[in-house]
Amino acid sequence: MMLFEQIQQQKNSLSAERASALDKFLQTGFPTKKDEEYKYTNLKEITEREYNFLPKESHNIGREQLNNLHLGEENFDWIVFINGKIHKELSKITIENIELLSLSHILEDEAHQDIITDYFDTIASKELALTNLNRALYTHGFFLRVPKNTVIEKPIHIFYLSDNQESDTFYNVRNLLIVEEGAKVEVIESHHNFDEHFTFTNSLTEIFVDKNARADWHKLQNDSETSYLIDHTFAQQERDSMATVNTFSFGGKLVRNNLDFIHKGENINSFMNGITIIGGEQLVDHHTAVHHNQPNCESYQNYKGIYKDHAHGVFNGKVFVNKIAQKTNAYQQNNNILLSEGATIDSKPQLEIFADDVKCSHGCTVGQLDEDAMFYLRARGISKKEAQALLLFAFASNVMENIDIEPLKQKISKLLAEKLTTKRES
Repeated sequence: MMLFEQIQQQKNSLSAERASALDKFLQTGFPTKKDEEYKYTNLKEITEREYNFLPKESHNIGREQLNNLHLGEENFDWIVFINGKIHKELSKITIENIELLSLSHILEDEAHQDIITDYFDTIASKELALTNLNRALYTHGFFLRVPKNTVIEKPIHIFYLSDNQESDTFYNVRNLLIVEEGAKVEVIESHHNFDEHFTFTNSLTEIFVDKNARADWHKLQNDSETSYLIDHTFAQQERDSMATVNTFSFGGKLVRNNLDFIHKGENINSFMNGITIIGGEQLVDHHTAVHHNQPNCESYQNYKGIYKDHAHGVFNGKVFVNKIAQKTNAYQQNNNILLSEGATIDSKPQLEIFADDVKCSHGCTVGQLDEDAMFYLRARGISKKEAQALLLFAFASNVMENIDIEPLKQKISKLLAEKLTTKRES
């Protein structure tokens, strides 16, 4: 039985609201290459499998195994989900004066009805197939509300782990972050599959950044080649706020990152950065959109990709500038290096501008390593392999400039060094 048929059978077990969302999904089905937004990304290898919707709760993950996933983050806090359940005994939360809970808790607690009314499911698109599927089937996730003028000094790392499953497993993850006026927080999100069976994670995240607040969300994607991830993240900003989403894609068989920034006030700054380094038959697809709806706002997109073997990259970045959004400054750049003849990249930066007093630029490059730079390094006694790694590291590393979490920066640097090794002879 294929995944779509399995999903059809879930309807009778859902509430009326969830069933309505499922109906919307069933009307459209999974996106195909006939859909403009998925013309470069084929989901057939995901959808032509049969999945378990109820993962086993038992697992074999202990503190030692979890420690291997940490970033040397003894001073961080973290929250651990295993097989869809939060595990407080493996989590560490020391921060006071915040609400940090599993999402299922707030949905069941009458004391949090204001969250449901004012925030939950208010900015995520109801027109997208995978977001509607998540609405129908989500079962677990992360919720954090940072009160007014509260600065969270410790980053919070969310782990989504799958272990001890006897068949391919389907997860629908839901996250909600609320950063109130004048507050600040940094979150790291990572997914890890420890089984040889495949996991398919359909994730939906809503981020609300209030006036003069700051939120940084870092996605560390270094999962096994038995994992599929489709992620939708929506970030809404109020005036004088700053929000960043950094996406570091090094692993996973097929990864699709959908990112929407929505501006609701003036003097907003939005940052989207990404590094993708993949090989084999991997595919990573970045789809971004910034909705400039108010004047005097800025957005920056900087995505770098390195592809080898038969890897496939996609970048589709959009900037929308409303007619009242004068004095907008929008920057968008996608640079790529192909290390093998079989590697490919489809890049499509786009601007839709309806205001006349703006500064908007976009660009894309696809190429190979600079031969002159290679010659310069080789002439100084550096091997071909080392010279290539140095140039590739320099190419990718500027994306990390705005990371102020030192252990995360060191982890990304280490992963860059590991991923940039080549099989070429020196």
